[in-house]
Amino acid sequence: MMDITAIGEVLIDLTQTGVNEQKVPLFAANPGGAPANVAVAAARLGANTAFIGKVGQDGFGSYLTQVLEENRVDVSGLRTDEAATTMAVVAVSHTGERSFRFVRGADCNLKPEEVDTGLIAGSKVLHFGSVSLTAGPAREATLFAAQSAREKGVLVSYDPNYRDALWNSQAEAVEWMKKPLPLVDVLKLSDEELPLITGTGDPEEGTRRLEAEGIRLILVTLGDKGAFYRWQGKTGLVPGVATTVADTNGAGDTFLGAVLSRLVARGEKPLEGLAAPELEAILAFANRAASKTCSRSGAIPAMPTLAELEEGGNAHEA
Repeated sequence: MMDITAIGEVLIDLTQTGVNEQKVPLFAANPGGAPANVAVAAARLGANTAFIGKVGQDGFGSYLTQVLEENRVDVSGLRTDEAATTMAVVAVSHTGERSFRFVRGADCNLKPEEVDTGLIAGSKVLHFGSVSLTAGPAREATLFAAQSAREKGVLVSYDPNYRDALWNSQAEAVEWMKKPLPLVDVLKLSDEELPLITGTGDPEEGTRRLEAEGIRLILVTLGDKGAFYRWQGKTGLVPGVATTVADTNGAGDTFLGAVLSRLVARGEKPLEGLAAPELEAILAFANRAASKTCSRSGAIPAMPTLAELEEGGNAHEA
């Protein structure tokens, strides 16, 4: 059985790394894409993961396929397309915060009939994000995959990561970002996305509204303040881990990949019998993983391995 299958975008993050002597920005072609990031993060932390998506028949597409394979992510569900591989140009401020500009391509063109439903049915978790809901056949393919997972009893994980440049309006974004919620078991939001999805920036009230819609586990990342959770009617806050930030790109994906890696290690039904103390230990582990990613540049290249986190002395906290 596969632990986690992610569906969505894998792309090139053209990430600013500095400037040259003439003050011209320098960029590195890092592998990225939120669902692919989650698959890699979980794989580096010991989970068996797979990825479903689409890349171009070009050098970047071959490179991304190679990166996934090198990180032990099953690529049997990865398709190729005549369109170019998608790129995200990521500029980084002096505080490490990111701004995005997307050049969309192959990732938008994944069709429902190209989704490997057998791979999904043989997984403990299906994970997806909201970027693949923005345009093209990928919108229908993503919703089809989530519905298929739900029907097969596969745990559904969702990260509605908001990128305003990809939507015609905020109202359109909110409409589509909320559409999959009835299918979702595990929801991860940032503090910026919480008010978009729930209408309130208060984690206590916002997560209460989401739980009322049937979502079982809700996680809200609060940057350096840590992670807020709601599980079985109870809430808590697990403090973050202080670090010197080089680049926040991929930190949220590392956090969620770490959470999912620990959940699937619990057995075939990842949420069954989960108690609050165990959940808090899982979130503490995930916060440490995200902190490690923030301390380095790039998304996938910055993600920690289990061995690196074990060196921190808290390897068995969850």
